Amino acid sequence: MTSSPQASPRLRVSVVVAVYNPGAGFDELLASLDGQSLGADAFEVILCDDGSDEATRARLAAAARTRANVRVLTLARTGWPGTPRNHGIDAAEGEYVFFADQDDRFPPEALERMCDYADRHRSDVVIGRVLGIGRDIPRAIFARDIPHAHLDVDPLLELLTPHKLFRVAFLRAHGIRFPDGRVRLEDHLFVVAAYFAASVISVLASSPCYYWVKHRGSASSSRIDPVIYFPHLLAVLDLVEANTDPGEVRDRLLRHWYRGKILQRLEGRRVVRYPPEYLAGFLDVVTPIARDRFGPGVEAGLALPFRVRSALLRGGRRDDLIRFCAWEGAVTCRAEVVEIRSTRSGRLRMTLRATVERDGTDAFLFDSPAGPEHHRYLRLPEDIAPDLLPGPVLDATHDLRRDRVEVGIRGAGTGIDLRRATRPTAPGAVTVVLDPVEIFGAHEPAERVALRAHVRRAGWAFTVPLRVAARPPGDLLRGAGCVVEVGPAGDLVLRRDRTPGGWLRQQARLPRAARTLPHRLLPRWARRVGRRLLSRAPKR
Repeated sequence: MTSSPQASPRLRVSVVVAVYNPGAGFDELLASLDGQSLGADAFEVILCDDGSDEATRARLAAAARTRANVRVLTLARTGWPGTPRNHGIDAAEGEYVFFADQDDRFPPEALERMCDYADRHRSDVVIGRVLGIGRDIPRAIFARDIPHAHLDVDPLLELLTPHKLFRVAFLRAHGIRFPDGRVRLEDHLFVVAAYFAASVISVLASSPCYYWVKHRGSASSSRIDPVIYFPHLLAVLDLVEANTDPGEVRDRLLRHWYRGKILQRLEGRRVVRYPPEYLAGFLDVVTPIARDRFGPGVEAGLALPFRVRSALLRGGRRDDLIRFCAWEGAVTCRAEVVEIRSTRSGRLRMTLRATVERDGTDAFLFDSPAGPEHHRYLRLPEDIAPDLLPGPVLDATHDLRRDRVEVGIRGAGTGIDLRRATRPTAPGAVTVVLDPVEIFGAHEPAERVALRAHVRRAGWAFTVPLRVAARPPGDLLRGAGCVVEVGPAGDLVLRRDRTPGGWLRQQARLPRAARTLPHRLLPRWARRVGRRLLSRAPKR
């Protein structure tokens, strides 16, 4: 009997990377692709070289020579990633395409899990969980898996970077491409067009899929030129309006860009650092945009500080706006630990106090006029003429209900970003419980993590180091599988407990299946039993 030739495996995904004279991070990207659980014969890597120098061309050629699934497209210099990515779409032979940056990296099972998820749900777009290295990632979009997400309901606009999985046939059928040339917000134009055209958009939040690394000098960290930048924003707004009808859905979508691209740049702590000529030029450009493109429906859904900025901006009250920005720019936040201890269940329980002040007193005061609804209104300084603002603009009732304090975990050089939140049980005092297993066991390994406080008060948001009032000698606490230390600036740091009696060392005695099972998936009773057994394990 003659055996039939074996069918070649399906090429599932093309990873497209726009490359220009990369640094050491490029080697980490290639290493993460080499380590993918998806076989090398099931995916390809297309390196779109945007006119790099001779040394880089040799480096790319070596990467392709030693890897059968890597190929290089040598292109003329454009200075922007859009055109190289378009060449990648044209050259892609996989069923899906993923756009990666040259200094980022992938977890080992990322490509396989995203492709399987897209196959299962017939997705045109899959938004895999992104973890930030040195940058904060929006959290609501990755709160849960969403097999069939909808732009008018789910927070898909929170992350508009192109680091997503797209079905190649879908992109080609709809002619979805990046704008060529030096176009700001090119990612928004591409991703939003894909969102409107897609039949199925899926969010894969339960598995990390991409590490997005922040480097100094990136374009996103530089101050924008309003004259150049905002015409590109108008192109995004045109795209939204062309695909929506006037009303609540359009207002909610437009609110995303109004808040993030205009009003956030008028936040007091930023405005006080602007040179006067820059601030004047910025306001000259954005004032007519705010009046013409963002109406009352957009403004009404904003948080309190954004509503005030919007009302003053759209009303042409430039001097009042500048005074308001100076007022809120002097507001400070401080978060201090009052008590910290190790619980019997192996967790850390800490009580902390957060204060938001200006000139040593409570920063935000509220008036509560008599009435059945018990609304509370922000009291602004007299020189801002608050009497000229409509009542709904200063109504803080809804914003105050959302006050909260979170303790954030940020590991240097890792993608750890866990938060535990609570509402104040007394003025400014909260209690937060942290689990070292989640911190050190369920994410990319880290030896030390710093603690930060995320404080929300009346719609204002602050992120500050979590500190102690007075630095004690030695370790603050040893237990619960970690050591709590006080850094040079008085901030709190958690370090792995590497001593023989440390929880993480005892964890090695568990069966392999129990060690690898994601801790957050265990029921609460199983976690308690596991900790009890571990606490009884003999010391080495």
